[in-house]
Amino acid sequence: MHVLRNRHFFLLDVVSLIASIVTAFAVRFEGFTESGNVFLAAIVWFAAIAIPARLVLYGFFGLYERIWSLASVAEVERVLLAVSAAGVLSITFGAVGLTSMGLSDVRVPLSVLALDALLSGGLVILTRSGARFSRQHRQRPDLELQRSVSLPAIIVGAGATGQLVARELETQTRAAFRPVAFLDDDVRKHGMRIGNLKVHGGQNDLPQLARENGVHHVIIAMPSATGAAIRGIMRLARDNGLEARIVPSLHEHITRGGAHAPSLREIRIEDLLRREPIQTDDKRVEAMIRGQTVLVTGAGGSIGSELCRQLAVLKPKRLLLVGRGENSIFEIQQEFCARFPTIITVSVILDIRDRDRTLAMMMKHRPSVVFHAAAHKHVPLMEADPSEALRNNVVGTQSVVDAALASGVTHFVLVSTDKAVRPTSVMGASKRIAEQVVQLAAERSGHVYVAVRFGNVLGSRGSVVPTFLRQIRSGGPVLVTHPEMRRYFMTIPEAVQLLLQAFALGKGGDVFCLDMGEPVRIVDLANDLIQLSGLQPDVDIELCFTGARPGEKLYEEMFFSSELAAPTEHPKVLRTRNVELPELTDARIESLMFDLERGASDSALRMAIHGLVEDYRADPAPPLTVDAERVRIAEHATSNIF
Repeated sequence: MHVLRNRHFFLLDVVSLIASIVTAFAVRFEGFTESGNVFLAAIVWFAAIAIPARLVLYGFFGLYERIWSLASVAEVERVLLAVSAAGVLSITFGAVGLTSMGLSDVRVPLSVLALDALLSGGLVILTRSGARFSRQHRQRPDLELQRSVSLPAIIVGAGATGQLVARELETQTRAAFRPVAFLDDDVRKHGMRIGNLKVHGGQNDLPQLARENGVHHVIIAMPSATGAAIRGIMRLARDNGLEARIVPSLHEHITRGGAHAPSLREIRIEDLLRREPIQTDDKRVEAMIRGQTVLVTGAGGSIGSELCRQLAVLKPKRLLLVGRGENSIFEIQQEFCARFPTIITVSVILDIRDRDRTLAMMMKHRPSVVFHAAAHKHVPLMEADPSEALRNNVVGTQSVVDAALASGVTHFVLVSTDKAVRPTSVMGASKRIAEQVVQLAAERSGHVYVAVRFGNVLGSRGSVVPTFLRQIRSGGPVLVTHPEMRRYFMTIPEAVQLLLQAFALGKGGDVFCLDMGEPVRIVDLANDLIQLSGLQPDVDIELCFTGARPGEKLYEEMFFSSELAAPTEHPKVLRTRNVELPELTDARIESLMFDLERGASDSALRMAIHGLVEDYRADPAPPLTVDAERVRIAEHATSNIF
């Protein structure tokens, strides 16, 4: 079927192979003279067998199933392999095969065989490349017309992606841009040419090169570059009146879908950190996890599911996936069946506030390690429903801790938050009480029960980054609560690594946190997301301030004044411990549970929180004067994306 579609190449090959043998014979004997008649029979037998054999070999190497007008390096490799194999075969057959098979008394002269191999290979290459050049010639008028109307652009990045972009823009008849030059920070490329374009210098040469060539557009072809590098180029372009576009990697084009693939590369969470992601060593953790039964609560959440993935790599004996939402637990279970078939996983649909069922589950499976990630985390929602925050974050934690102690769990890690430090929200206060529950359990049992305080986790479910991205994709506006609101940020993998390091480094009663550098303004994060999407804040995408929400602070802290932060064996992980343990007693916890059971009012519950967390103060961030009608319209415009 392929030969039929490429029958013109097949016929050309037949003619070329005959012509190459005749030509080689004529050149060797200076024409068809009597001296050559001695070899005539051998030549005929050689042609009769070698030509069909070569055609079969060409077919085997796929020379008749290629679209040669679109030939690339891959096709060139196939042609070279085919003609090389055919040449070796024909020379061997002509020099040895004919006489050994008794088809001829004399062998074909080696000079004829060598010349024939060279001529036949050259003709095969010539016919294929002719198809490619013919297509380019037919397109040339359209390309010249397109070049006259397309916009000149400088490509920053002369690597594989930049070369691909340049080639596509130069050969596509509908390309919006026309590349005129490369820039690359690799000094070895400076002054060299890649295709038809010269590498004029590094990124800092962009303003001058743009002025000299009348260019107003920049194409950033650096899909593996860091967010800081991309931001720097975009800032340089913007400061010089240039419009920048970011080229996505081929992988992102494929994963996001062909026709609907974005014109900009996918934003990586690491782009937003304003620091290098923190790496940790898993060897110590692996030695402690291998062969153990490990339980994760909240296993279907963003942190819990990633924690389960990283735990699975460490080869535990059994992994218990505990969660209240059946769909999220089902999804992580199905993923593990495909990715980690050798790991024994047990899925448990359980509300951790059910003390009896939680205890029965722990006594049945007897885990030695518990990671407690189940919690309510949204500050405004918990501010509106404090009883739910206390039931899940306090009563639930007490339930899991009691069951862990009763079933002999030696290592317990609680996921906490920086909002637990001098909390102004019910959610933060509930996590502070949960920390105290764990600290008291560690003091009474002598086991390694620790807590880990997270900053804001970029990319987690319901976090600010996915929300901002949805708002950007819908055309804006991007809603920011307050221009001075700042937060510490970490990625999901960093958060999980911190949990694992706390497990390995903990001594009981410790609280761990990550050295996350300086806090980042939320408005700066929003601007970064807009710019990394190839857009301009307040030009392409509007920024709208809505005012701080109930329970929110402008600044988060990682430590109480009574806590002493100390370094650990890991340079980026800090350990702290209260100088004086808070007066949290069983009686106070039972009193809180009683208030919850009798349906105490929100104000009564807040009073109870004051009795458990001295630093709790329900005073939100300073008010921000906003245009209420403008905010209402903006929130309505984006309400369909939540």
